[in-house]
Amino acid sequence: MKLSPREAGGYFAKPDPGRTGVLIYGNDAMRVALKRQDLIANLIGPQGEEEMRLSRIPASELRKEKTLLTDAIKAIGFFPGPRAAFVEDATDVVAPIIIAALEDWEPGDAQIIVTAAALKASSKLRKAFENHANAYAAAIYDDPPSRGEIEAELSKAGLSVDRDAMEDITTLSRALDPGDFRQTMEKLALYKHGDSVPVSPADVEAVAPVSTEAELDDILSIVAEARTGEIGPMLSRLAAQGTQPVGLVIATMRHFRALHAAASHPDGPARGVASMRPPIFGPRRDRMIRQAQHWGAPRLDQAISLLTDTDLQLRSAGQNAPAMAVVERMLIRLAMLGVNR
Repeated sequence: MKLSPREAGGYFAKPDPGRTGVLIYGNDAMRVALKRQDLIANLIGPQGEEEMRLSRIPASELRKEKTLLTDAIKAIGFFPGPRAAFVEDATDVVAPIIIAALEDWEPGDAQIIVTAAALKASSKLRKAFENHANAYAAAIYDDPPSRGEIEAELSKAGLSVDRDAMEDITTLSRALDPGDFRQTMEKLALYKHGDSVPVSPADVEAVAPVSTEAELDDILSIVAEARTGEIGPMLSRLAAQGTQPVGLVIATMRHFRALHAAASHPDGPARGVASMRPPIFGPRRDRMIRQAQHWGAPRLDQAISLLTDTDLQLRSAGQNAPAMAVVERMLIRLAMLGVNR
C-alpha cells in the first residue's frame, strides 16, 4: 500500500508492529535516513538496539547471502518487544530476495524495513510493497518539512516557541538540509535546557548557522549606522586578529549589496531581508531592515560605487598608501554618506 507524505509522517511516529514491512525511498539519502531512523526508533523503542531487536543488513551483503533477511525476520530474540530487520540501500537487484521474505513473513516475525534511492513506478521492489496487503511504500520527496513535522521536532526537543521564533524556525527549515536542521534543533534544545521561557528569535539567532559576513557584523553595523567614532578602534581589533583589508572591503561590499537588494525589493525592505539566503534572524535581521530603510536604493548605489573604487585601488599595482588606512578612510566616507541625505 502507498503512504502519502502526510500519512507517512503519522505512521513513522506511531508504527504498527503487526505490519509486514515498510519501504522508504527517495532522491535525498539524508531525508530517507532520517525517516528510517524515526520509524525504527518508534517501532522498537529506545532500548531496542541494545536488546538486539534490530538486525541491520546492507543490500550488498544480502546479494552474497540470500538467506540473511529471512533468517533475521524468523530469529527469536532474547528480549520481548517488536523486532525489525533493516535492509539498507536496496535496489531491484535484491528485489526477489526481499519479495520472498515478504511472502514468508508471519505474525510475530520481525518487521521488514527497506530503504532505497529513487525508484521508478516500474520498480519490482516498489511494486512489491505497494501491492502488498500488509506492507507500506513511502516516497520521501525533497520538499521542506511541513508545519506538523517542524512542531514534531520541537516537541521531541521539549521546546515551546513564540510566534516570531516559529517564523524564524520555519524559514530556517527551508534553508538548511534536513540533517543540519535537526542538529540545529538539538542545539537549540541544549541552549534552552533548564529554561522554561519560550524560544525567542534571539535564541534562534544564537544557534542558527551563520553566513561568513556575520563574523564582521559589528564593523558593518557601525558603518551602516554612521557611528564614525567607533570605526578606528574596531578596525584596530580586527587588524590584530589578522583580518585583511581586501577581506574587509569584500565583506562590506556583500553587506551593502544585501542592503541594496532589500531596499529595492518590490514588497519593501522587510520582505527583502526575509528572502535572503542564508536566512537572517533576530536582532541582526531587525538591524538589516532598519539600515535598508534608512539608506534607500539611491544612496546604496553610491555606497557600492565607493566600495568598488576602493577595491580597485587596493588591487592596483601603483598603490602606495597603507592598505588598512585606505580602508579606514573609505569606511568613514561610507558612514558619512549614510548621514547625509
